[in-house]
Amino acid sequence: MAPDAAAAVPTREELREQLVRTMIAGDVATPRQNNLLHYRRMAARNPYYQFGLDLKPSWTEREVLSMMVERCGVDPDPMHLYGDDTIDPDITIDMLEAMGDRIGRAARAREKVVLATGHPATLTPVYQAVAAALRAAGCPILTPAAGWAYEVDTGYHDTERRWIVYAPEGVAMLEGEEGRTHHTHDPFPMEAMLRELAAESTDWPDLAIADHGWAGAAGQAGIDTVGFADCNDPALFAGAAEGKIDVVVPLDDGISPHHYGPMTAYLLSRAGLG
Repeated sequence: MAPDAAAAVPTREELREQLVRTMIAGDVATPRQNNLLHYRRMAARNPYYQFGLDLKPSWTEREVLSMMVERCGVDPDPMHLYGDDTIDPDITIDMLEAMGDRIGRAARAREKVVLATGHPATLTPVYQAVAAALRAAGCPILTPAAGWAYEVDTGYHDTERRWIVYAPEGVAMLEGEEGRTHHTHDPFPMEAMLRELAAESTDWPDLAIADHGWAGAAGQAGIDTVGFADCNDPALFAGAAEGKIDVVVPLDDGISPHHYGPMTAYLLSRAGLG
């Protein structure tokens, strides 16, 4: 069992204070210039910043910023070009509660669930705790396409082979040739998982809990999808605005894993799985 699952359940006020203190929300370390660059690239329909979603072509950079102010709580000043940015902790908690409500419905109905992360170094314990709780409630945790591999452009005029592996409790992620897990925005692994499930015809997921391209591909396929996204990842928030993603919890996704413990406990309690 991931250690997060055993954390004491904070009150909303306690969680808000902890999120701000650890910079999961509030004033975060994500550079403003990086946020604006990603908003511009998403609006330009750069596939790497679309996360597998077929978003409307009408998004402009200014509209993306306005949407991120509303759904994430970034600084609304378009002339704030450099420095750090913000995530509204109250939006984080509101969306965490919405995610908990959807996970609770899945638990009560014993729905089939798939979990995956593009941030294995930081968010894996959160997903493991949720997966363990859902499994204990009787939900099938699906683990398709284990070992499926593809070539990734490393950005250094070279490619590297990476494949789908599952952490304990059934959380999908990518592993590289050197045996370590990798960050990814790519939708291709989730698309491979869904192709295998579609071929089997009996195990289509009712719910995906994911981030980055794993979440985007699931939402694009019409699966109820809830997940996490940083303030430099506008595509999932745009997907939520378009009705393709059910819930997106804004947070800094690069914090030390143990700091997500109170948030995980709060999420599981909200879902009735504490």
